[in-house]
Amino acid sequence: MVWWLSVLAVAAVVAVVVWLVALARSDGDLLLMFKAKYGKQPDSLAGKVVWITGASGGIGEYIAYCLAEAGARLVLSARRTEELEKVKQKCLERGKDKITESDILVLPLDVVAFDTHKAAVQKVLDTFNKIDILINNAGRSQRSPWMEVELDVDRELFELNVLGPVSLTQQVLPHMIDRKQGQIVVISSLVGKIGSPYVRSYTGSKHAVHGYFESLRTEMGEKNIDVTIVCPGPVVSNISNAAVAGTKEGRLEHGATSHKHMATQRCAYLTCVTIANKLYETWMSEHPMLAAAYISQYCPDLLR
Repeated sequence: MVWWLSVLAVAAVVAVVVWLVALARSDGDLLLMFKAKYGKQPDSLAGKVVWITGASGGIGEYIAYCLAEAGARLVLSARRTEELEKVKQKCLERGKDKITESDILVLPLDVVAFDTHKAAVQKVLDTFNKIDILINNAGRSQRSPWMEVELDVDRELFELNVLGPVSLTQQVLPHMIDRKQGQIVVISSLVGKIGSPYVRSYTGSKHAVHGYFESLRTEMGEKNIDVTIVCPGPVVSNISNAAVAGTKEGRLEHGATSHKHMATQRCAYLTCVTIANKLYETWMSEHPMLAAAYISQYCPDLLR
């Protein structure tokens, strides 16, 4: 008995060491890293109709480029039509010989204009006859001390980051259910898993995203609809530039961070790998944020 316990103890130590080494060399959770190397690549999404909100900049823009290179047919949505047109042209350049102008629809959309969502869905269906994947990416951040945030800011970010994706998803789902196939993707954040200081409204909204879309997943399994939650850490993006101050004075103090930022292109690629492999939830970040996510998941008191 003692001999077997010693073997098990050694095996456990070796497993932990291997896991830590693998984690140290990763910029995503271990299953995502495995799929990035051995699983389906973004080019497996060729021909799919993919609708991306928040496609005029940041992560959404680079997801569009990655999917264009893969040969996917795209619906690009955001409020800024001029910026969307620029993204469309770059998509055509990157997807040369795989997609044509008719494979990209520029569809201006305000995700908090809830009463326009049904017509927008119909516009996509009129153009492509189907929606294979909806990527809810549009969102906004916020920075200021917890006690200085006004409730109007909480309401604004909740509508944009949570109710916008919920509303659009609710309009897309009947089509997917009728087809008995489809994938709903929501771009959350690691702050949807870990409470973060000075971003109360943003953190709260991303936690809410997990609640809404985890609930959706439990209902959609029997209908063959996949639900995917993507959790990036700090990424080189314009989301900080568009952050809400959250205070009467409009200050954005405490915006500096020591976290290493992942390249936007890398984040977009890993997101497309996540989608291609229909993973339930993925984390992607440089360390130490990625390590903090693991500690929070398995040893929450230790992190805090």
